[in-house]
Amino acid sequence: MTPIGFPQPTSREAAIVPERTALLVVDVQNYCARRGEGEFERPTAADEYYLQRVERQVLPNLARLIGAFRRGGIEVIYTVIESLTADGRDRSLDHKLSDMHVPRGSRLGKVVEEIAPAGDEMVIPKTASGVFNATNMEYVLRNLGVEYLVVAGVFTNQCVESAVRDAADRGFMVTTVEDCCATKTQAWHDAALVTLGGYSRLRSADQVIGELGAPARAAASR
Repeated sequence: MTPIGFPQPTSREAAIVPERTALLVVDVQNYCARRGEGEFERPTAADEYYLQRVERQVLPNLARLIGAFRRGGIEVIYTVIESLTADGRDRSLDHKLSDMHVPRGSRLGKVVEEIAPAGDEMVIPKTASGVFNATNMEYVLRNLGVEYLVVAGVFTNQCVESAVRDAADRGFMVTTVEDCCATKTQAWHDAALVTLGGYSRLRSADQVIGELGAPARAAASR
């Protein structure tokens, strides 16, 4: 829903409006984005593409992107896979069938330290792929006055794709940050981007940072 006084965008390619924007970082946590822990406790050769992309590209780019949002005073929100209980009885059926469980308060549920939340940035736990289906994310974004959502994280073809598609269906203008996302193969990543291009703008971290340049510089100079 577009507030009175703000024209509705006429193209999916419309630039973000920083004061009505938030960055959503999806599931970049020890459970599924850290070598030697959680899902990758014992990584195999088949895991190397994903882990190297996370380590060499996603985390450095995300750190720069998050820094730009913070300098501009723009909201950064994280989601993590984490149960509300120790035994995971609150998990979705899909997570139970997938044997996916991160106990409440465990290290596996923490955002990786390279991009850890600062101050009172929000971390929203979920036990399903779709953050909009499994949490009060939409309620929080509406309360914040957010209309433009920049999405990054893992996995591109799973939880990131769910967030982007559901956000678009709920009337948010979405930007997917391609080089801040990863999944287990390049082919899966590329195929997901083809789909996500129908629901969001596809941009690089540098392109998004460029759009934030003016407010970020202004905030840094104060």
